[in-house]
Amino acid sequence: MIGCLAIVGVGLLGGSVAKAARAQGLAHEIVGIGRDVGRLHAALKDGTLDRVTTAIGDGVKDADLIVLGTPVGVIERQLPEVWQAAAPSAVITDVGSTKAAIVAAAHRLATKRPLTFVGSHPMAGSEQSGYGVARADLFRGATVIVTPTDTSEPRAVKTVTAFWESLGAGRVVMLDPETHDRAVAAISHLPHLVACALVDAVERFDPAAFDVAARGFKDTTRIAAGDVDMWEAIFLANRTAVIHATAAAQAALAELVRLVERGDRDGLRAALTRIKARRERLP
Repeated sequence: MIGCLAIVGVGLLGGSVAKAARAQGLAHEIVGIGRDVGRLHAALKDGTLDRVTTAIGDGVKDADLIVLGTPVGVIERQLPEVWQAAAPSAVITDVGSTKAAIVAAAHRLATKRPLTFVGSHPMAGSEQSGYGVARADLFRGATVIVTPTDTSEPRAVKTVTAFWESLGAGRVVMLDPETHDRAVAAISHLPHLVACALVDAVERFDPAAFDVAARGFKDTTRIAAGDVDMWEAIFLANRTAVIHATAAAQAALAELVRLVERGDRDGLRAALTRIKARRERLP
């Protein structure tokens, strides 16, 4: 049981953390912190939050666990204020899609004031955004990546891991921040970039084709409708790994195109069979 849970940014992820924590009875008090009290009103009215504020310092000062649910670039900017106001015993984590820069920022702050930060990233979400689409079951069965470093306190790592498990995570994986960023560049950020490129490719090639778009195209490109501000921040924060992953994707696509250009039936079939088999081995 958490005495006070403070959530900075009560959108899809932060709001889902609050709803799941409330549903599971994990905290005596849940405080929501955001830029606009009006946007927090719905979570207060439906009983998900006990208190709301626009002041980070006021919101986190009594918290036992602080979850940063804002976009990755915003998390870095908010960390100093959170660090200054948090209680010495507080554990701080986040839900950001990139980790190296955030963890490095927390490490720099810890050299001036020892506090406990353990990064985390729930592999769950939606192309939609905002508290209105937050769900108490968003993390049920999800993989959550926790990114401790050599200096992380085992107690804090255990606290963060247990928290995500209590919210319904099916699996908690430990990765160092750099390994995390490379992995998610491949399996999260690259697919989003490719989905955006696919929509743009149809727009360039034959916009009239959108009129007959069916489930295959819509499923493949669903994530291209994601929040622009959030994905701009993610792509730029993880740009080195995203560029390397994109180069691999371009090479893979180029090879398939060459097989089609040559009319290489055997080669194309072999490539498609290999790719199909690899996809079917996913958990």
